[in-house]
Amino acid sequence: MRRFSATYLRDTRRGLWDDRSALADFRLDSRERILDVGAGTGELTRVLREESSAPVVALDADGELLDHLDSGTPVRGDATRLPFPDDAFDLVVCQALLINLPDPAAAIREFARVSSDLVAAVEPDNGRVIIESSVKSESPLAERARSSYIDGVETDVTLGPGVAERFRTAGLSSVGTRRHDLTRRTNPPYTEADIESAKQKARGTRIEEQRRTSRAGGLSEHEMDALRADWRSMGRTVVEQMADDRYVRQAVVPFFVTVGSVT
Repeated sequence: MRRFSATYLRDTRRGLWDDRSALADFRLDSRERILDVGAGTGELTRVLREESSAPVVALDADGELLDHLDSGTPVRGDATRLPFPDDAFDLVVCQALLINLPDPAAAIREFARVSSDLVAAVEPDNGRVIIESSVKSESPLAERARSSYIDGVETDVTLGPGVAERFRTAGLSSVGTRRHDLTRRTNPPYTEADIESAKQKARGTRIEEQRRTSRAGGLSEHEMDALRADWRSMGRTVVEQMADDRYVRQAVVPFFVTVGSVT
């Protein structure tokens, strides 16, 4: 399973649930006990607790991430071997977990085992991300980096729209999916996070972090060096535009909220 830092999780989930209409099929007002699998730092856990009066159990394999939860008693555990008896919850849900598992089907089967009613997953399609930027080179460079990364990563990070079929294969019924886009905008006045992100682009931080995966995706060492150099040049332009409030960026990440019933 791929692992991430608490900072990365908070940054990439920020704003995802400003609009909570896509959670309607969870019927949160009628839940009695909810399990959030792969809860990480608890972004979805907090939303579930705000929208339901039911107890919400947060589970993750990474105990350090669970330390960031602000309430409740989290459980450390494996999504493919949940430490709960059959039918222990009436809603089992995950967010951006299945895309990071080598065997998502095994996790879905476990979700169905410990749920007496609904199983749900909120998963992105990272192959359909759209970026618009006042720096002309940013969008094509992002596409170039993303394509090689997706080709090299060991899990299916484009799984979002395919979760419904995985649910049906696992024996879930009445399966339905809603698309729920995460739209992230960067514009003046810039936050500290915006400024730090620009600096990291100028340093080529993300490209360097993804070097091994992108190399596995087919890029040569020379091509990686060229990509990083182009990325750093783009980042310097971002910093320059920020200096006089000209930088504007919008990224749209499509998420798919899939719900199925245990039969």
